[in-house]
Amino acid sequence: MQKMLTELMVLLGVIGLSYGAIQRPDYDDTPNPEFLNPSWMANIPDDQPLSEVTMPGTHNAMALYGGVYAECQTWSLASQLQAGVRFLDIRVRHVKGNLTIHHGVSYQRAHFGRVLEAVADFLQTFPSETVLMRVKEEFSETYNMYGAVVEYIHRYAHWDLLWHSRLVPTMGEVRGKLIILQDFTGPDLGMRYASLDIADDWRVPTLLHVEEKWQSVYEHLEAAPAGNKAQIFLTYSSGAGVFAYPRAIAQRINAQLYDYLRAKTDRSQRLGIVCMDFPASPIIQMIIDFQLKEVIKNQQAFNSVPGKASLKNTISSLRKKMKKHFNINV
Repeated sequence: MQKMLTELMVLLGVIGLSYGAIQRPDYDDTPNPEFLNPSWMANIPDDQPLSEVTMPGTHNAMALYGGVYAECQTWSLASQLQAGVRFLDIRVRHVKGNLTIHHGVSYQRAHFGRVLEAVADFLQTFPSETVLMRVKEEFSETYNMYGAVVEYIHRYAHWDLLWHSRLVPTMGEVRGKLIILQDFTGPDLGMRYASLDIADDWRVPTLLHVEEKWQSVYEHLEAAPAGNKAQIFLTYSSGAGVFAYPRAIAQRINAQLYDYLRAKTDRSQRLGIVCMDFPASPIIQMIIDFQLKEVIKNQQAFNSVPGKASLKNTISSLRKKMKKHFNINV
């Protein structure tokens, strides 16, 4: 009977896959990334819309504490950014103007100002990059945190750090900038989170439901390449339930995601934002490798076409060579 109960608990994910330091190509719950890629966006053409860029993200990016039901990451925010993550899912509790970081009831030993400082420091060091940040109220229901968010931006970062438009920018327009994906009421601070094409079927009651979760991820990723190129696609691979905590789901879904990406022979396509719990450096790099290569190729070809000044110099040089040639042979 005890053996049967144990097997049932394993199946449901209450206890389970090992809890501790694992570093696989798809899943990493060690303290530090295997390798870093802090400036990969430098290779994206300036005129490419951000909606056509494929990028990795982290779900509940600051959820490092609170036990197996609350923890979604083990890397610091700075490490996530330097590993290549460009979308951050940030949840804040609003109490009397204070914005603390929470995952449900679990306080994450930080406040929104520390998040802004980390992002501002990163973008100052790597100005070729941009960071997209969903900001959502969590464990409070004031529906009135706009003023507090603005105050924190002024105190811990600066107003010009933000992209101040609902419109999807080009890569060149947002280098060195933070794009707030606003998931709260109030005047525009940046883009609206609801404007994205989002798949976030996060409820996974037990590990028996992992296949249903994967099917949702798979279908949205399959739709992204042919989807509306003017709209940012966002796919969450994360999930949780009473009998399936985030770590147990990530160990299974991340493996399926890694195999799915590795099996694709054509990496010249847009997948949008792929948002994960406990991602590993290799899967982050694999997601980054999915870019619209024809856009980059066309941009390089365009840049190689000589301008007027270059053509003038070329013609002048040819004339001199011809004149010299004929003078010698007269």
